[in-house]
Amino acid sequence: MAILITRPQPNGEALCQLLNQHGFATLYAPLFSIEKGSELNQLPTLLQNLPSGAFVFAVSKNAVSYANQVLSNIGLHWRPDLHYFSVGRRSAEYFTALSENPVYYPHPDENSEGLLALPLMQHLNNKKVLVLRGNGGRELFRQQAEARGASVEVVECYQRIPKEYDNIQQISVWKRAGISTIVVTSQEILRYLVEFVPKNDHNWLTQCHLITISPRITRLAKEYGWQHISQTVRADNAAILDTLLSLKNELN
Repeated sequence: MAILITRPQPNGEALCQLLNQHGFATLYAPLFSIEKGSELNQLPTLLQNLPSGAFVFAVSKNAVSYANQVLSNIGLHWRPDLHYFSVGRRSAEYFTALSENPVYYPHPDENSEGLLALPLMQHLNNKKVLVLRGNGGRELFRQQAEARGASVEVVECYQRIPKEYDNIQQISVWKRAGISTIVVTSQEILRYLVEFVPKNDHNWLTQCHLITISPRITRLAKEYGWQHISQTVRADNAAILDTLLSLKNELN
């Protein structure tokens, strides 16, 4: 089983190393790079202006990392009088470590829907909410929070930039490497992958076994024609490893 990893840095390279340690052959081809967001410099002022008890929601470790860096650069700390949230356990642990504040997250549904179901999210009338995310993120949380009476401000802490490859050359490399399984960790990556691969190779692409990390990616993959799909229980690298180990056992 040769596995194509499309997850951006730094998690993508770490995933390759983890899989290699467990005997998997991997090829790393991140389709996006992660860079500083266009609105990141606004964060310190927005954070300082929040009233006590306001909510801060970081959608990913990338959002936390870039946000923490800009605060650290000017000597600011995460305020202890705010409530902090993330969508997953690993992101919450990371956020807690950097902010030195408790971070709430939904379980077992580590997504926006799960976050919106938390008890603290049921009474948002006149609540100030600051969302830290990347470019092109989901609008569900913002829309639902505003519908419940919250005032929501969004900060683009990072942006995904498509990487430039020679697609014909890359597909040739992937085929020669015997790629039969592809890990896709966002809808944006899946859409770009489908656009990146020439149409005459789409049959090969959709015959590959796809590893996804959310129901939304799985649904989109089915719309594109994939039939062989395994969905992880969480979005972190450990969950992806567990899914691949289970798949390997099934194939053996």
